[in-house]
Amino acid sequence: MYWLLAQYYPCIIFCYLCKMKLEQTKITSYLNSKVSVLNRIEPFFQSPFHSHPELELVYVKESFGKRIIGNSVMHFEPGDMVFLGSDIPHVWLNDEKYYQGIEELKANSIVVYFNKDIFGSAFYELQETQKINELFVQAGKGISIIGKTNKQIAKKLEKLLAKKDFEVIVGLFEILSMLSDSPDKIYINDEIYSLMQKDSKTDRISEVFQYVNKNYKKNISLEEIAAVANVTRTSFCRMFKLKTKKNFMDYLHEIRISNACKLLLETDKSMSEIAYECGYKTASNFNKLFKKCKGITPTEFKSNALV
Repeated sequence: MYWLLAQYYPCIIFCYLCKMKLEQTKITSYLNSKVSVLNRIEPFFQSPFHSHPELELVYVKESFGKRIIGNSVMHFEPGDMVFLGSDIPHVWLNDEKYYQGIEELKANSIVVYFNKDIFGSAFYELQETQKINELFVQAGKGISIIGKTNKQIAKKLEKLLAKKDFEVIVGLFEILSMLSDSPDKIYINDEIYSLMQKDSKTDRISEVFQYVNKNYKKNISLEEIAAVANVTRTSFCRMFKLKTKKNFMDYLHEIRISNACKLLLETDKSMSEIAYECGYKTASNFNKLFKKCKGITPTEFKSNALV
């Protein structure tokens, strides 16, 4: 079995990325707990590309390969630690060596799943917990934890495995408190990706976000989007710049490119098809704007997921 996986590994990964479909799950209902701390030891990581409403803290003890979080594709290795907010699509894919049946190789990780309401709603109204509230907002982009904080949290996670009941909640709070105060954080996805995932609110800018998310494939003019916000074109441009620190057309292109990344990872559609589905009339214009946003071409982005 392993030799067959190893022989066809490049094809398997290529097909996996091209056909990748998002599975939506609910971890804590499956585990019958509002917080779960697991030490997973497997021949290779086996979870599919999925998302769930629970927040997730992952610490890779042994294993290497490629992880996909949102529209980010990056290598991972022992010591990799990430904190994910609700409903962020993700998967860890091992290097081809893990499919060769080498007994010494294993995927060893500590994973914590928990619901945001684990501490109770009143907890988040306290002034002292506002940093943790902000941490949960930041986690909507996915957070890579590095440096001294990585090592400190790794030790706490090892101890958390041995704790039970209320001790687990106390231990989790200590980790979240440490992380909320730490500068050792790198955001995995950009602000635009986070905005796309957030629940809509009632203010004018949120209505604009909603409208763009539903209509980014169309040619949206400034007059049209200003009408959505119920303001003049001039007032809209000023308001949008003030709220987002960028002009509307740049935002529109970033939304389109973010959706293009999703199609590049999850489908085997051609570049022309993806360009058209994301609101671009020509593949050349799509390539130009994709490289402006991501620093690489769409072809390079997809190829990086296969390396």
